[in-house]
Amino acid sequence: MNPNAKEFVLNVNAREWTPPGAVKQQTLPPTPPPQPSPSKVEATNDEEEPLDENDPLWMATLKVAEGDREKALKMLEDPDSLMQYPEIRAIMEAGGDDGEEEWEKEAAAGGAKEVEVQEKASPVKEKAAPVTSSISAGDEGDDVVDDAVITDVDPREHLNLVFIGHVDAGKSTLSGSILYIMGKVDARTIERYEREAKQRNRESWFLAFIMDTSEEERAKGKTVEVGRAQFETDTNRYTILDAPGHKNYVPNMISGAAQADVGILVISARRGEFETGFEKGGQTREHALLAKTLGVQYLVVVINKMDDPTVNWDMARYEECVGKLKPYLKQCGYVIKKDVKFIPISGLSGDNVQKIVSPEKCNWWQKYYTEGTHNTSTPSLLSTLDALSLTGRNAAAPLRIPCLDRYLERGCVVLGKVESGTLRMGDEIQISPTKKKAIVEGIYIGESKVRSAKPGENVLIKFNINLDDVQKGYVLCHPNNVCPAVVEVRVQLALIDMVEHRPLFTQGKVTPTHSLAYSLTLTHSLTHSLAYSLTHSLTHSLTHLLTHLLTHLLTHLLTHLLTHLLTHLLTHSLTYSLTHLLTLLKATNQ
Repeated sequence: MNPNAKEFVLNVNAREWTPPGAVKQQTLPPTPPPQPSPSKVEATNDEEEPLDENDPLWMATLKVAEGDREKALKMLEDPDSLMQYPEIRAIMEAGGDDGEEEWEKEAAAGGAKEVEVQEKASPVKEKAAPVTSSISAGDEGDDVVDDAVITDVDPREHLNLVFIGHVDAGKSTLSGSILYIMGKVDARTIERYEREAKQRNRESWFLAFIMDTSEEERAKGKTVEVGRAQFETDTNRYTILDAPGHKNYVPNMISGAAQADVGILVISARRGEFETGFEKGGQTREHALLAKTLGVQYLVVVINKMDDPTVNWDMARYEECVGKLKPYLKQCGYVIKKDVKFIPISGLSGDNVQKIVSPEKCNWWQKYYTEGTHNTSTPSLLSTLDALSLTGRNAAAPLRIPCLDRYLERGCVVLGKVESGTLRMGDEIQISPTKKKAIVEGIYIGESKVRSAKPGENVLIKFNINLDDVQKGYVLCHPNNVCPAVVEVRVQLALIDMVEHRPLFTQGKVTPTHSLAYSLTLTHSLTHSLAYSLTHSLTHSLTHLLTHLLTHLLTHLLTHLLTHLLTHLLTHSLTYSLTHLLTLLKATNQ
């Protein structure tokens, strides 16, 4: 309920669904009530609707605002942010059900003619029902409605895009800019976000508010949870995963990057910001490495904020950023000429996002993408994404769907991504490792119910099982080709960096692992392996050292002995010879 909402005006000439109250009004006598003067009408419309202090929604909002009425009124003006609180969602769901029953009673009380008109104009049979209504079970008409809204999957390729990079690089602003350019956000909503950003003295944040919906994120200007949104082009369908850039929220970034096919590394070209993010301790390095280890196939590096006064689309600054990034990305395992693209953009103004930057602003970019400099032959970000071709998606392979989340909504609904294989309505699924079997009752992509889902699709799957039967990390597969379960995993750990305050890596240390659901404790077996490796290395080193020392010692000793022996022999021989010669000379003289 919005206490500042304007008076509702019925449209009796509406072509589609009309409230039953409007039908009743048409049957009333045509005698019109006396019309008030225009000034009175305007005054009535401008007056605020009195606030019902006993309204459950107002009482719950006031409780969330800790008794602050002004804060509660401001929260009511933004229903999207208000829905993040469980108590508000519970009241809205309960209120929605009650409202639906009242409308049904009013419709049943109307004439037969009005009911027939209403059913004819109802959009339920013309448009696909949303996921929440399609999941409902137990009604007689559900099967008929579900059969009517089931569609084939969109033939266009689907890609998950994760936006990564250092904090304040412009990831959320770029995500919001793409959605606004592609028509996913109307101008009225943008105007509301502009007003809110201006009130916070952060005029440039209004596009980020499209993705950052919570009050905490908007107040701090930092993304906390992974934002999700969809858009389409003529070639592909995309899901945006806006990952947080702050180092305190790296686990949330990992959960988004684990679902991604393409990583968009957002770099700030502003003087000082690029250096801060790329130096030790910045998240640019860590995010690029994590994206590679989590299986991201392509990395599109966008040099953002090129329109900043400290940059002004300077080619030298662009080359400086690219020149420093290339060696590190190659060290992370990327093939620069195959897997990495570089594009200069401005997320705030939209230059090079879809439309190409004008030559007046940047006179060198056309030559760059025409010649394919830095492995980029497309002029804009969206055209670059459309040109990407993913490999490894096999619809005929064994079915593998890792469970990302699950919730209860008139049945168990599982959120996951089809990594391989094909999922179809009515399939029997086995959940690994519990070996629990279930039947697929519904497959939803976005708000559309589909007959099947191919690799790469983010899906909602409805099952006839309990919520506790499936957990995060479980894998859905077909019973004839089950994902194996193991009790031991042998791995090679790559030690990338050590924490500054405690640079230790010993037995018993608990370390977080990015691809596991739980922390990893180093055990004796790992310590034994490290000890064996160290022992082997030390033995080899000592052997080499001793051999070198002995060789040097023996060489020195032999050289000394030979020198001494030769010296002694020569001295003795000369002495003997001279003595003998003198003796002969003396004998000759006598």
